[in-house]
This record gives sequence, structure tokens and C-alpha cells, in this order.
Amino acid sequence: MISIQKYAAIDIGSNAMRLLVANVVEESGKPTQFNKSSLVRLPIRLGQDAFTTGIITAENIDRMIDGMNAYKLLMKVHKVKDFRALATSAMREAKNGQEVIDKVMAKTGINIEIIDGKKEAAIIASTDISHLVNTDNSYLFVDVGGGSTEFSLFSAGKIVASKSFKIGTVRLLNKMVPNAIWQEIQDWIEGHSAPFAQISLIGSGGNINKLFKMSEKPIDTPLSYAYLNKIYNQLNGLTYNDLVGEMGLNPDRADVIVLATKIYLNAMKWSGSKQIFVPKIGLSDGIVKAMYYNKL
Repeated sequence: MISIQKYAAIDIGSNAMRLLVANVVEESGKPTQFNKSSLVRLPIRLGQDAFTTGIITAENIDRMIDGMNAYKLLMKVHKVKDFRALATSAMREAKNGQEVIDKVMAKTGINIEIIDGKKEAAIIASTDISHLVNTDNSYLFVDVGGGSTEFSLFSAGKIVASKSFKIGTVRLLNKMVPNAIWQEIQDWIEGHSAPFAQISLIGSGGNINKLFKMSEKPIDTPLSYAYLNKIYNQLNGLTYNDLVGEMGLNPDRADVIVLATKIYLNAMKWSGSKQIFVPKIGLSDGIVKAMYYNKL
């Protein structure tokens, strides 16, 4: 007998808001399956507000409210059993973050929880990467967002270390990442990677997903450092108009994809990794699983 229920996760990031609706499939004697039913992304760049002026503007609060009402209707149509709405770096740093939460709640009935970087990293790291993380290898999981990047080191199938850094595509776009942050990340990665002979990267985030799609490689096939460096140089040599017109990138992706690629490349270099796997998982996947297992 198969039981299918729908759960939803709203991820309010620095570059975009996402609604993931997932089918949770239970069957006696088999592992629970989590399958994506719908993913809707709205490019409301809250980090542009929070990181430059310290507040979320009235215009973007209105856009958030409209987006949340749309998500509410979509969840109703999907007959979602339960959902959570979590906000990350931009809302953490916005001085009017609580005001925004109160307004969204009043207008939509959706309560937003602001989580810290440690909890964000833990939720992302809890996603199912068992088909990649095995006892024979070590992996550095890297999730690049708009305002922060989460790093988790796995060995023997367990997390060895995890840390969130204030570096992301929107911060880089606004030249708000000092060299000291880059050095701190390098020291952290090199220090934690040193005991392990060989490390592979696991990349998460919209930009690495797009790069993987562009590669046209089969699912679960890693991208090499050489390939990623080659595509980085190719994209870095194009103008914004070329990235949108010739490459067909969305406008809100075209101005940040090169910046995200730089983070992944540096993580590979500092960990000594020669390949990066892209399983297309992220915070929203982790939220769904955390809800299902009563860990959120």
C-alpha cells in the first residue's frame, strides 16, 4: 500500500524566494521517497536592500506579500499537508526584519522564521546525498546563496565540520566581501581538508545547477575543475547583454553566475578537489525532510 502526502517549503533567500512542493511517498518495507512536484522561483532580491541600506524596502515588502499570497494559493491547489517558511541571510541582517515578518503574517497568514547560518547549514547538510556520500570518500558540501555560503565537510558518511560565511553572490555583486573573508574561508577549508587524502565537492545552489545543465552531462556525473574553470573564463569574458542574449540566462542569473562560480572554484582549489557533483538539492529540500522527520 502506497501513501502519498504533499509537503511544501518556502525558502526566502537573498537573491530569490522559492516554493518547493514535494511528494512524500511511503510504502511498507521501502525507504520514504521525496519527489519534487513543483518549484516556483521569484527573483525578489532582498539582499540588494539588506546588504546596502540595512532595510527591506516598502516595494519589496509588497512584492513579498504578493508572492506569499501566490504561494498560499498554489499550496491550496496542491493540497499541501504542511509547510514551513524560512528566511536566511538578507532577513537576518535587515533592521526591519521583524516588521517585515509581521506585515507578511498580517496580509497572508504565513509565518516566516528567520534562521541563523548554523541552522541553515545543518538543514542543507541533512538533505539526502547518501548516493554520493559513502564511507570510502570525503566530500566538501558547498551551498552558495546570495548572502551567505554554507560549507560542510563529510567523511565516512558523517559531518566532520560545518560553517556559514558571509559571502554570496549579492554581496559580491555589491563589492561587500573584504579580502579577509576570502582568507578566512581559505584557512577554514585548508585546515579541515588537511587530514584527508582526497576530497570531492558537492555543489548546491541555483548557479551551479545552471552550470551543470549547460554542461549537458548525465545526472550524477561530476564536473571537473578544468571544465568549471573553462566555463568560468568563458562567461567572465562576456558582457551582461551577451549572457542574457547569447547564453539565454535569466537577467537575475546573468549578473551573479560568474561570481558564484568563483566561490566553487576557490573551494575546489583550497580543498584539493578535482571534481564537483551537482545533485540539485538545497535548503528547501532540507526543510521538507526536516518537517517530515519532526526535526523542524
